[in-house]
Amino acid sequence: MHHDLEVLETPADVATAAADDVLRRSEAAVADHGRFTFAVSGGHTPWAMFAELARRDMAWDRVVIYQVDERVAPAGDPDRNLTHLRESLGSAPAEVVPMPVNDTGPGGLEAAADRYAATLPERFDLVHLGLGPDGHTASLVPNDPVLKATDHLVAITGPYQGHQRMTLTYPALARAARVLWLVTGADKQEPLAKLLAGDESIPAGLVRAQASLVLADRQAAGR
Repeated sequence: MHHDLEVLETPADVATAAADDVLRRSEAAVADHGRFTFAVSGGHTPWAMFAELARRDMAWDRVVIYQVDERVAPAGDPDRNLTHLRESLGSAPAEVVPMPVNDTGPGGLEAAADRYAATLPERFDLVHLGLGPDGHTASLVPNDPVLKATDHLVAITGPYQGHQRMTLTYPALARAARVLWLVTGADKQEPLAKLLAGDESIPAGLVRAQASLVLADRQAAGR
């Protein structure tokens, strides 16, 4: 798929540009259908984006935030994306729909993943994705069986960097009207080049959506 690319100087500039884009998308979505559905990954740049957004005049009561992925860890744990997301949002009254990674009911985490899938909208107005040095995005990591999960919108990964994860799968990400990639740091040069080239050897290269904008800092973009 085609990606529009915008290169900014620093990660802080990327966060500000991302906040500008999200604000524009939210206003268009609310004007069109009354709410803004936004799925968010973890990472320092998106948390900085939310801190920036929390200072903007955004129709937070019309915003519904879903998680792209989450580590299986206790509530409030610093490893949890949700912990940082709530901190970044501050008092902004958006509705957050957290991934139920602590749900130990019948069927375990797989059943919890299916329950989360049932809450997802038919279409996301915007999905934010990051890009790992190994080319992973969401918690779709190289060689994990969930890369092949075509019949589930939400799946449980194998252990990766010390945690299992709950993640949206490719079919769920394909519900995005638009993907916003935030890519910062020199260790992202190689995967970013592959993403922009449409290289399907990395997990990020297999994401499909109607439109895609990549905001990258100078280090990630290289030359």
